[in-house]
Formats: sequence, structure tokens, C-alpha cells
Amino acid sequence: MAKAQTNQEEVVDVQITTPTPTKKISIAPTWEIKDRLYQLVDEKQPLVFTISGKHSSVSPLLYYDPDSKYQRELRYATNQQSVFADEQKGESTLGRIAFREGILRVPKEQQNLQKLLSIYHPLKGQAYVEYDAEQDSVDDLEWINLEIEALICAKGLDIDHAEAVLRSEFGSKVSELTSSELKRDLLVFAKRNPILFLELANDENVSLRNVGIRATEAGLIQLSEDQRTFTFGETRRKLMTVPFDEHPYSALAAWFKTDEGMEVYKNIEKRLK
Repeated sequence: MAKAQTNQEEVVDVQITTPTPTKKISIAPTWEIKDRLYQLVDEKQPLVFTISGKHSSVSPLLYYDPDSKYQRELRYATNQQSVFADEQKGESTLGRIAFREGILRVPKEQQNLQKLLSIYHPLKGQAYVEYDAEQDSVDDLEWINLEIEALICAKGLDIDHAEAVLRSEFGSKVSELTSSELKRDLLVFAKRNPILFLELANDENVSLRNVGIRATEAGLIQLSEDQRTFTFGETRRKLMTVPFDEHPYSALAAWFKTDEGMEVYKNIEKRLK
């Protein structure tokens, strides 16, 4: 006799656990123990320049503590580890903070003074900055790249565009330069002030302003004595009125882009050639 077969379902108890969210830990920048150099911001560097090392009504020296949520008095004491007056114990020997010939070197042993100058002092970034060799090299590299970009751009400009850029910076005396003098001065300008040069070289209105100035010098258009009205040729036909508080040749360059101004611009360009 055949045996009856029974199917038994196997029940598996599966426990699902919800993972606990991982708490993000913010890591504060570490304080590096090293010698530090501080420099005055002002180019005029006196032989000795002293900044405040203690709080007073005349020269406040306070730091807002975000943890305690109140202002704490700062005080540089040579015999104390902390720069906060409320943490200093016993008699404090006040120190003098003096920049000599624009710089102040603080050795790694003077951690209290370094932290006062690098973290807490309100004059940081206003009267002085901390010298950063790595950042300084990055800034130098960026400036060198700007110089190279500006010089390459200057070398490739045609003579009319070069004249327009130089005229924006040096005025009508550009008209007296020979082509070789103009190219030389353009390269010098690009090297000395690459940021301004690139701004002018890429400004589409520079060439339009230059055409307006050249046309005025040639007598093709006239600018009234009050610098408010442009007229055309011997007919003295009014071209445009300069808006209030706007440079006349900047306004003229913008007008050249209008339908009416474009026709006048083409006429002037032909006469200047």
C-alpha cells in the first residue's frame, strides 16, 4: 500500500532590524605647533607698530564665545597659558605686542600669543595678517598665470583694439604713439595690471568708446561743453543726450548699439579709415 505523502511548509522567522543612523562627527581643524609670522596690512610700515594686548574702554579687546554665548575679555600675559582674563590665575605679567618694520615673529613656544593673534584678536585681517607660505605660493602662481594670459592676449590684439584698450587707461596721448610704441606699452600694461587689462580687452564697449573718442578728435562728431550732448559733423545734427551721471563716451558706446546709432557708427568708421 502506498504511503500518503504530506507536504509541510517550513516557516522561517526573519527579523528585520533597522540600521541605526551613523552620527556625523565634525572634526575641528587642528592647531599646528609651529613658528608663525605676522605682517601689517598697510603698505606704510612704521619702525614700531603696537597693537592692544589687553581690554580697555579706549581699545576694546573682547571675543564673543559661541559656547558660553557672551563676550570674554582678552589679555596677553607672558606668564599665563590662556588668553582669556577669566581663566588666568594669580598675578599676570602683561606683554607688549609690537611689530617691527611691519612684521612680528612669534616662536612656537609662545602659544598664548600665537592663539591671540591667529584666532581671537579683532584686528586680524584689518591691521595685520598671518603669513601663510603655502597660500602665498598659490597666490603667486595665480598671478603669474594671469600675467601669461594677459601677455598672450596683448600680443594677439590688432592695432585698433590695442589702441582702444590703452586709450581707456591713458587717454588721448595714445594718439601720439607709433605702432611699435603702442604694442610695447600694451605689453607693459598687461604685465603690470593683468586683471584690469583682461577686463578691458574683453569689454565689447572699449572699441566703441575708442571710435567715439577718435571721431571727436577728428571733428566728425562734437561733444558740448557741458558734456551732455553729441552732435554730428558740420550740420550739428543732434545725435544723443548723455544720461545724468553717466560718462559721455560710455553712453555714446551704448547708443552706437541702437538701430540709429549703428548707422552713424558705420559712417564714422568709414571716415576714420
